[in-house]
Amino acid sequence: MFRWQPDAIITSVFENRDTQKLVKKEIFEHSDWAALDRGTISLESAISKGAMRTGLPTQDIARLMNAVPGSLTPIDKTIDLICRLSDTANKLFVLSNMHRASIAYLEQQHDIWNMFHGTVISSRIRMVKPDVQIFEFLLNKYQLRPAETIFIDDMPENLAAASSVGIQ
Repeated sequence: MFRWQPDAIITSVFENRDTQKLVKKEIFEHSDWAALDRGTISLESAISKGAMRTGLPTQDIARLMNAVPGSLTPIDKTIDLICRLSDTANKLFVLSNMHRASIAYLEQQHDIWNMFHGTVISSRIRMVKPDVQIFEFLLNKYQLRPAETIFIDDMPENLAAASSVGIQ
């Protein structure tokens, strides 16, 4: 539903190409990013650890991390599809990997959440895609039948995990 463009976020904060590569590897591709999404590390801790790993000033890493929520812009065609589907008999759900600051921002800024019958946000339940447990959590929480559930995602590993529990 929302654009995730880590390279654009990085270049909005850091001009030097070597620094950009370092930041991408040590922040967005580091296991701490998954821990943020899982809700097992605080934003403050991720900033502090990221500054230590990169050798960059803490305030620069904080600017980068604080730029993330506002950078998540709606994908109009996806929102249009969701609007059309919400007018049908289909029940729609959100299953997203997202850290607390980003989902709080999106829930405050975008009035789309009433189109969904439920949401599962990784940082709130301490599980992330593509771990099978998050798909099982969704199915159990909303009493969904896997064979009657369709999952749409842009990551092949997430699609494979959903399929492994019978989700179409």
